[in-house]
Amino acid sequence: MSGELNNRIRVFRAEHRMSQGELADEIGVSRKTISTIEVGRFVPSTVIALKIARYFDAPVEEIFSLAD
Repeated sequence: MSGELNNRIRVFRAEHRMSQGELADEIGVSRKTISTIEVGRFVPSTVIALKIARYFDAPVEEIFSLAD
């Protein structure tokens, strides 16, 4: 197992027609944090991952998954 984390944040944002900045404001982080998570340069804390999932009303496993 590589431990690399995949995410579908960009997909969820597109479905909700929102920018990185708007999501960042909603969950209390910077736009750069959302950007670096989306491109895989930063692994979010459990708290940030749960806040994103809660905002989109989705299980965290729908947004984040471990790479095979």
